Amino acid sequence: MTADRLRGDRGMVTAELAMALPVLIIVLAAGLAAVTVVGQRVRAEDAAREAARAAARGDTAAAHRLVSHVAPGASVSMSQSADRTTARVSVVVHPLGAWPALTVAATAVAATEPDADDESEWPLVTGHVP
Repeated sequence: MTADRLRGDRGMVTAELAMALPVLIIVLAAGLAAVTVVGQRVRAEDAAREAARAAARGDTAAAHRLVSHVAPGASVSMSQSADRTTARVSVVVHPLGAWPALTVAATAVAATEPDADDESEWPLVTGHVP
């Protein structure tokens, strides 16, 4: 009875693998796409933070340079008020060539620093600074 039963189950593992393999490939592709998007999100956050810091110091050229270095192909928009500077960085991500593009954005805020040209606003440091 077991010999007849085993003959009827021949090839079942191959058939089950053939059915499950496309699902495994789709899950793997989705995982790779998620890692790609998260990686670009981290780059956008880093770029926004660096741009906000540079713009808060009054150096918008450095802010744009930093964004292009940290997140190539990203776009940046900055706004500044009396007390804070905001940078928003957007990156278009193509997770897997054929999949639709996604836009990843990050925003960072930094305190606007006082005007560096007016040295009277800065405290004077005397003595040895380590």
